[in-house]
Amino acid sequence: MKFSMLAIAATALAAGVEGFSTVAAPRSVMRAAPLKMADAATEVDTKAALATAANEARGLAMDSIAAAHSGHMGLPLGCAEIGAVLYGSQMQYNPKDTQWINRDRFILSAGHGSMFLYSWLNLAGFDLSIEELKNFRQHHSMTPGHPEFPNSEHNTPGIECTTGPLGAGVSNAVGFAVSEKMAAARYNTDEHKIFGHHVFALAGDGCFQEGISAEAAQFAAHEKLDNLIILYDSNEVTLDKMAEYTQSEDIIKRYQAYGFETYEIDGHDLAVVEETIAAAKASDNGKPKFIKCNTIIGKGMEETEGTNAAHGEAGVPYVDKARASIGLPEEKWFVSEGTRDFFAGVQAKNAKIYDEWQSTYAAWKEANPAMAKELEDAVADNTMPAEDMLAAIPEMGDAAEATRVSGFKVIQEIAKLVPNYISGSADLHGSTRNYINDGGNFGAGFDKSYAGKNLYFGIREHAMGAILNGIAYHGIFKASGSTFLVFVDYMRPTIRVASLAELNRVSYILTHDSIGVGEDGPTHQPVETVPGLRVIPNLDVYRPADAEETVAAYVSSVTRKEGPTALILSRQNLNQNTAMPAAERRAGAMKGAYVAKKETAALDLIIIATGSEVQHALAAAADMPGARVVSMPCVEAFERQSDDYKESVLPSTVTKRIAMEAAVTAPWYKYASKVVGVDRFGFSAPGDIVMKELGMSAENLKAEIASMN
Repeated sequence: MKFSMLAIAATALAAGVEGFSTVAAPRSVMRAAPLKMADAATEVDTKAALATAANEARGLAMDSIAAAHSGHMGLPLGCAEIGAVLYGSQMQYNPKDTQWINRDRFILSAGHGSMFLYSWLNLAGFDLSIEELKNFRQHHSMTPGHPEFPNSEHNTPGIECTTGPLGAGVSNAVGFAVSEKMAAARYNTDEHKIFGHHVFALAGDGCFQEGISAEAAQFAAHEKLDNLIILYDSNEVTLDKMAEYTQSEDIIKRYQAYGFETYEIDGHDLAVVEETIAAAKASDNGKPKFIKCNTIIGKGMEETEGTNAAHGEAGVPYVDKARASIGLPEEKWFVSEGTRDFFAGVQAKNAKIYDEWQSTYAAWKEANPAMAKELEDAVADNTMPAEDMLAAIPEMGDAAEATRVSGFKVIQEIAKLVPNYISGSADLHGSTRNYINDGGNFGAGFDKSYAGKNLYFGIREHAMGAILNGIAYHGIFKASGSTFLVFVDYMRPTIRVASLAELNRVSYILTHDSIGVGEDGPTHQPVETVPGLRVIPNLDVYRPADAEETVAAYVSSVTRKEGPTALILSRQNLNQNTAMPAAERRAGAMKGAYVAKKETAALDLIIIATGSEVQHALAAAADMPGARVVSMPCVEAFERQSDDYKESVLPSTVTKRIAMEAAVTAPWYKYASKVVGVDRFGFSAPGDIVMKELGMSAENLKAEIASMN
């Protein structure tokens, strides 16, 4: 079978039946100069090999989805030629070193089409066996229903990004592009270029209907991220209906208006796909690239192709007929020897690029040892141990201040101790106070450069979350982003995915944390939001009570290895717990909860509080000798402590417990029999009045405690 499949593909190419006619491109792609006869023969052989690989990738997808009786067949069949060109011609990668820092990145934004990615990873030589393809969507397989970034559940090589929520992946790709630009600006020198790769994202109509993709595209074009190449699988189909039922825009004009360089091509014409991607890669003109690839969904399956029925597994009954129609033998999960040989050649070509890069890197490292140490620590996620970092940050002082102000002081120290730490805001730097002094601003134009540590996302919280995740996936920088807590719901889906993907390189700075916001009223006063974040698995939610707890919260956010962290900070001033040494408050906060005031008589009451309510708990307990105050800035961190430690803080023998937080009360009943909270929306008035009227005061807490006797 080594040459027969190539011959079939070459015949198909010569006959012009591989796809439909090329659509005129808004930006024309220059045809190559006429080839010499030997070159032309090689070109035909390459195109034939790519055509064969495309059909064999279709077969792998059909067989795996049929075996699982589950999955999405439309994209793998409709985008096979795009995959062939990316993995067989245009991307630089090394399957033997999947963490090579200068590899091109591919993000399948339309994650439901995951068999597209798994098929091409197998063909391209990644350690993803045919057996794993046969186990598609099965328990403990390396081929889950949607692509998952390597984590404790899956470690599939070649997966750059967890995708599934539509629009998120193509927005994550913007974060990858940001990180690559930043790395190039920081680490490339005049003598040695160690960063210079491209970021590819394949997305469909659903991705572009979701608003997040528009937000991210605006940011990408404004900051001139010309290392980003978006491939639009334009098959005129969505799940329920043909796409025309719900959309009528001219997407090319939309992306041109953003500032993208745009192309429109036949996504089944291998020569045109290859030329267009090559042209997009070569165009360093300050414009990200948008390639509209007109395709037939489910191509090759006559009964469903071109219809919304092709989207999912409706084509399973027709798999055998479709396989035969594209020239595949009866053997399932068939890959010809010729295709394996072709991709061995691709690997050899990429290995040469890789080896040349390694030589460049070695020379760069010898010339720049300090910079190399910084980069290698960043890639390996090596940070100073938390204990050392806590000791390195000066004590914060005794004056009352808002924890967002404390956060501003702390983030300056974090930026010094963690060189790869960057931060950004959704147009709220002046309020959220997370600007890194002397860090410079990221981007193009004005006072910005790609080496800047401060990102201005504009009023685009959802895109900000996705871009932060993309930066984290890229694997060099630790990124944080800020907004008002009440607006975190705009970006909640991205926090959920960061938690699922165990992205410890990302954190969220969320200020104006309660009804204490005051005059702006209930639209800006979160009451349900902090509890809503705490229920997300693998997300640490820190709501510090004072400046020293804020130090611990930030340190935890940059030293934690298992997942992301949300930092919940106040607008209003909070008292410092000066009765307790700063080091003890920091150490206690790192454990999630600690005794902030120890009883001076037999223990008969435990008051649990968090954030701005700890000061009220301390005040209420001041004349209660048998009362213990427990500050619990991070429930999740506390739950990870040993049983002995948890018992030392909250002894099970003491059942008289009351909790206090300016938020909905339900979650606190896990720890207390009575809760003082806010189970309603607030109102517009000065913050101290809102707090007092809704029971967030030491006086009310004392009255509630008295009612327990």
